[in-house]
Amino acid sequence: MNILFLSPHFPPNYYRFCLRLKELGATVLAIADEPFDRLRTELQQALTEYRQVDNMEDYDQLLRACGYFTYRYGKMDRIESLNEHWLAGEARLRTDFNVPGIKNKDTAKIKQKSEMKKVFRSAGIPVAQGGIIPTIEAARQWIAKLGYPVVVKPDIGVGSAKTYRLESDRDLAQFFSEKPYVDYVLEEYIEGTIHSFDGITDKDGRLLFVASHVYSQGVMETVNEKRHVSFYSVRQIPEDLMELGLRTLKAFDVRERFFHFEFFRTSDGSLVALEVNMRPPGGLTLDMFNFANDIDIYGLWAQLVMDPSVTFTYEHKYYCAYVGRRSSNSYVNSHEEVLTRLGDLLCHHERLSPIFQLAMGDYSYLVRSTRLAQLREAVDFILAVR
Repeated sequence: MNILFLSPHFPPNYYRFCLRLKELGATVLAIADEPFDRLRTELQQALTEYRQVDNMEDYDQLLRACGYFTYRYGKMDRIESLNEHWLAGEARLRTDFNVPGIKNKDTAKIKQKSEMKKVFRSAGIPVAQGGIIPTIEAARQWIAKLGYPVVVKPDIGVGSAKTYRLESDRDLAQFFSEKPYVDYVLEEYIEGTIHSFDGITDKDGRLLFVASHVYSQGVMETVNEKRHVSFYSVRQIPEDLMELGLRTLKAFDVRERFFHFEFFRTSDGSLVALEVNMRPPGGLTLDMFNFANDIDIYGLWAQLVMDPSVTFTYEHKYYCAYVGRRSSNSYVNSHEEVLTRLGDLLCHHERLSPIFQLAMGDYSYLVRSTRLAQLREAVDFILAVR
């Protein structure tokens, strides 16, 4: 089987997908803008052949590289990156080379927040009110209906980049004086806790793996206010979240791929859809899957690619928390004290790549326990500030 992987070296943990494919006998081909000799050794050994391009944003270079691989190895069976940034490029290549998966016609509803809302509404899934605001007058019309505060975000964007909460007409005027030349969406501000619905589906859209995480705050607050961050996986997914998650899978026709959906849990206990992402959740969440369930999620995905009839067996054995510290904060307990105190509860720790630090913190810890109270105590110990 010929698998073409775009940018397999980033995020840094994604090399494991190629490694697992290689172990299962796939011909693993890759395109990226990184020199081959700068790839980690394990990734170099996993790749059957590699083509470096000058610019991954230049579709003609991707097209020529994929054409070369097709000429040399035959038809591509899959084209993947598992990365939101390359989703549109993947879709164009799949369309041009007639490869199964998301194609050009499918991208609008999974890239544009305004189009996502239409799909949510058609499926009867609650979603924040709002719409595209091409002008300040259009924004004022929404605000007259919704009132302050409101949230403005790019219609196409990842990780709450350039997303803001507006509290007043003054904030609104300032936003439009600095607004980038891209489409923005204005939404009602919803007070609540973010709960994710994450997993993998098979070729028929059935769940193969599912997990859920509860976040300490939204990514917008983390980025704009430079807060430290934590979130944890649950052992039992609430029934209402499972029901809305399954409806969302059906509405967006998610087949043979990872997904990451986000919902607000409001003060009255109800759920409101935030957005969908057709990729794995970011940062170290893939590794959280592994630690929470004692599995190899990279290998499970590779098995699905190689054998669409595969089934997964797993159990949510642990609560697993991600804890991200900011180097700008002064913490009560030193890194060495964290390692000593937490002991076997600590699964993993590392300094994050700079590209993730704005949203995820500078230094990260993964902690797991069978007891939620013990997990929360560990999180509080790590994040206690002076």
